[in-house]
Amino acid sequence: MSSGHEYYGEAGGHHDHHGPKTLPASLAAPEVLSAWRIRALIVFVVATLLTVAFAFSHEGKNHILRAYLMGYMICFSFAGGGLVLLMLQYVSGGKWGLLLRRPLEAMTRTIWLVGLMFVPIIFLWKHLYQWAAFPTAGAVARALSNHAVTLEQALTLNAKRSMLNPSAAIIQTVFIFAILLLLTFLLNKWSVERDADPARGTEPSFDRWRIKFENLSGIGILIYVILLTDGAIVWIKSLDITWYSSIWGLQFLVGQGYAVLALSILTVILLSRVEPMKTMLRVTEQHDLGKLAFAFVMLNIYLCFAEFLIIWSGNVPDEIPWYLNRIHGGWWYVCTADFICHWLIPFCLLLSRDLKRNKQKMIWLTCFMIFARCVDMFWLIEPNFADAAGNLRIAGNVGILAYITVPVALISLWAAYYMTQLQARPLINVNDPHVEEMLEPEHAH
Repeated sequence: MSSGHEYYGEAGGHHDHHGPKTLPASLAAPEVLSAWRIRALIVFVVATLLTVAFAFSHEGKNHILRAYLMGYMICFSFAGGGLVLLMLQYVSGGKWGLLLRRPLEAMTRTIWLVGLMFVPIIFLWKHLYQWAAFPTAGAVARALSNHAVTLEQALTLNAKRSMLNPSAAIIQTVFIFAILLLLTFLLNKWSVERDADPARGTEPSFDRWRIKFENLSGIGILIYVILLTDGAIVWIKSLDITWYSSIWGLQFLVGQGYAVLALSILTVILLSRVEPMKTMLRVTEQHDLGKLAFAFVMLNIYLCFAEFLIIWSGNVPDEIPWYLNRIHGGWWYVCTADFICHWLIPFCLLLSRDLKRNKQKMIWLTCFMIFARCVDMFWLIEPNFADAAGNLRIAGNVGILAYITVPVALISLWAAYYMTQLQARPLINVNDPHVEEMLEPEHAH
């Protein structure tokens, strides 16, 4: 006879002290996902209607476009970050990834939707990027004579034109999404085929599929890092045409891992209220996922602070203005909030062993981490524009509230489709040697 209780402290989870648990009869995603999807769509509609109202405010249309870019980058972080974390799990192995595999696969299958989200940016990007507004040497010369650009910006626009021009940007973006879609297709196709393997549950089947996934994921991670670096330069870094950063791609990679882990952990814990995740999520695995999130928080802190320290101590006139635009005026408060929310609070809270093993507290913390990632993206994007650099104005600038409604609308739309994809497949990959291990009894300690 077995008995189980779910706790929210150190000894939380579903326990069976007399023998292994059995795999639930149905591994299908619960119907509660349908209700969550409807709520996400309602939020999308409400946020969209509020955004339309902001379009009639002062500078409202410009803020909506910038906020749209922010929402797009957050959605790309979930979709692309889900892909690279999925490949990382295949390369590293370990039972921690078994619980996340289906949520990560669902995230990857939203990549085509994120690609469609970029289309409106193409039609309006002359309002975002100087290289799109002044695509030729003649246009740059006229802009310089009209004082629309500085001499440094003009020289940089001409120097970077081979990479940063409308045609090249479209080609790079299409190429990035084409490769990501190919990796997504293969990984998702093989995942289904592995569970349908006639030899499933045997050592030869485990080894064959492990090697197959490892071979693709190893080179896939390298390809993704290169593509992400290119995309981050074209979509975000080029908002300030004079800005250089050799670590930019890696920062975005770690930031994606930060956001994706938060969303994945949130998904798994919420789904653990019902079967099949209720049986599969032990407190040990939740604790492991919390430790992994803590590692990404620390790496994120290290990369961002290291770049700031090097640039600030170097005090080079070509580099330091990027930070000055983000700490002068009202931006100092946003910078402080970014440091506290994005790094300090998650770091301090994830030090706690009990918190990482507490479901309710981890739900709140992961939601807060996603919010903090949005704050960081706002801090990265908005100060690039002349009307906001070094001078964040809130009073009389109602349109800036679009930075709340537009990302909420896009993320809600993405979340609704994510839940649709999550519901499309069983939540557990059964042809994996770690399934049996996770069904073993777990004792409080």
